Amino acid sequence: MMQRRNFLQNLMLGTGGLSALPFTSQATNQNLQRILGYAPQKDVTTDEDYWAQIQWAFSASPNLINMSNAGVSPQPIMVQDALTHYNKLCNEAPTYYMWRILDENREAVRSKLADLAGCLPDEIAMNRNATEALDTIILGLELQKGDEVVMSLQDYPNMLHGWRQREKREGIVIKYVNHNPLPCEDNDLLVRRYVELVTENTRIVHLTHMINWTGQLLPVKAISEAVKKKNPKIKVVVDAAHTFAQIAYKIPDLGCDYLGASLHKWLCAPFGTGLLWVKKEHIASLWTHTPSDNPLKDDIRKFEGLGTRSFPIEMAIGHAVNFHNAIGTERIQKRLQYLKNYLLTRCVDLPNFYTQTSLKPEFSGAIALIGFKGMTSGELHNSLMKKSRIYTSPVTWENVVGVRVTPHIYTPIKDMDKVILTLQDIAKDQNKAPSK
Repeated sequence: MMQRRNFLQNLMLGTGGLSALPFTSQATNQNLQRILGYAPQKDVTTDEDYWAQIQWAFSASPNLINMSNAGVSPQPIMVQDALTHYNKLCNEAPTYYMWRILDENREAVRSKLADLAGCLPDEIAMNRNATEALDTIILGLELQKGDEVVMSLQDYPNMLHGWRQREKREGIVIKYVNHNPLPCEDNDLLVRRYVELVTENTRIVHLTHMINWTGQLLPVKAISEAVKKKNPKIKVVVDAAHTFAQIAYKIPDLGCDYLGASLHKWLCAPFGTGLLWVKKEHIASLWTHTPSDNPLKDDIRKFEGLGTRSFPIEMAIGHAVNFHNAIGTERIQKRLQYLKNYLLTRCVDLPNFYTQTSLKPEFSGAIALIGFKGMTSGELHNSLMKKSRIYTSPVTWENVVGVRVTPHIYTPIKDMDKVILTLQDIAKDQNKAPSK
């Protein structure tokens, strides 16, 4: 049985790339080797032959153009196969394979994630999503009545709910930045919006690295440095749900103290996977979300005490990291930026068309928020679906109104062209319609 344990651990650790997997098809393995055949230094941003290999690695529906990848991403076939493999293994003898074999191999997965994140393995805990990670931080920090938290009205609703619950129960004070208008292409202004709200009572600054509604990137490092310079007692919490594995950076370089991310978005890991990062020196003082015998111990694993959990899902994370590393974060970032700009540059001059997303890479990523004056977000969403089976996400939140269009690495150019042609058709329909 030791031989089987070692075999599984080797699958987790990988070799920095992709090797043939015994539980996936020959066609999938051959496609993975073709992906690896491209030189790492080659710029493949517009190489459709390369991205065709990536597209074949997924099982995307041919009957729907999915432009709603920001909420949750599909998994490559190899990750799906890995999940099935580990699930079948666990069902042979659940308590043995889950608690004696796969639980031990969680450390190999932790190491792979730490390598991707550029941090220590002992700073990373695995959980189910960014909300769980960030709520662990929000509800676990020691704060007193009157302590102030600075965040924005455009932060993710679940995070707003978490802080507002503490405000109601404990009397902390929340101060809000309003990012209006969007996009904002002035980093100095973005920094100043947060610094202006900092007082001697500020203890936390909550930053969304990429605003999920529009794709606006915030200069997290610059904001972190500026607010801590004004008040050294401040700790910075970062919501990295949409930047981890989409934007090339290392977590320690952000200058933050706590971070939460989803792995089922841009890493394409199994549904219901997330990551909590806590700077080593802060682990002991952060209370656990789920009670434990020693909630203030200096061990990141204290945040993984969820009771019975899905070990197959966690093991498959390692294969998602392998697939991601075979492409490379820099390549992924450039490709997604290219696809988003491919859409926006071809639509920006359409009558009544608008976007709340920047075309500049320092202020945006894959997400685009678009709309037509005179149409509600729901009307545009329904029109795209009815005309061309294009699925998007309608958004109406604070000063953000439109549909969120989000391609992914498996999205072919022909699908982007179809979206553009459909938007052109909608613009023509608007011109023909009698004025209200």
